Amino acid sequence: MDEITLRSAADVERLALEWGFLPLFKNGIEGFSIEEHTPDDLWFADDADGPWEWKGPVIRGWQCAYGRIFDGKAGFVSLQWLPDLINWRRSCCPIDDATPDDSGCSRRRTVYDTLVAHESLLSKELKALCGFTRNRRPRTDGAELLDRMVAHPGRGEGFDTVMGHLQMGTWVFIADFEYALDRHNHPYGWGLARYATPEALYGDGITDAGGRSPAESRRRMLVHLRQLLPGASDAQLSRMLDCRRQMAKTARRGRG
Repeated sequence: MDEITLRSAADVERLALEWGFLPLFKNGIEGFSIEEHTPDDLWFADDADGPWEWKGPVIRGWQCAYGRIFDGKAGFVSLQWLPDLINWRRSCCPIDDATPDDSGCSRRRTVYDTLVAHESLLSKELKALCGFTRNRRPRTDGAELLDRMVAHPGRGEGFDTVMGHLQMGTWVFIADFEYALDRHNHPYGWGLARYATPEALYGDGITDAGGRSPAESRRRMLVHLRQLLPGASDAQLSRMLDCRRQMAKTARRGRG
């Protein structure tokens, strides 16, 4: 690859559109990440924006989708390639392949249906509506506070596991990050993720892969990545494209 230096959200967006797929972090394929092309002094700088701050503007540019889509880690995919990624991932990463919780349905389905009904939700809103939030409430005797589930108590996958599966399956993406404001109306702290389905973000046509089968979409993406990353092995490229390895890991965590 030619020498690339990323210094702004616009730089990230241009590279994501050029490559089609752009992981945020190092992943075993040399040079295939935002991390490797960003100067060290722009990570967590007090006086300049860096990769953490660039994510929102790129998402809001409406040309790239963002989520945990690369072996369970975050990154961008351009809208040009998103239909093929959706076509492939949804075929091998269905929503309803998890063990039902005590409510009788999988938490993945509960979260997805809740998100569809509301179009978009902040992570804290989604947690509360789907029963992942613990509220602190007083005991009847006025003693110490206790935590309890507000809905769907009992066994089931945790929120991060559920959201990891839904993002890897391209059922859900991050629509933006929203920040608390200080008294000067300046954002601070870690942004809260706002989630939405790709259909809500980009329209129902985003799932149209031109009549290609899921396997054909995978082959098309693999050919593209081979040309982009000639030094990567097929095993490395498959890890970027496929979701079975990540789903096996989340399934093990869900049983634990």
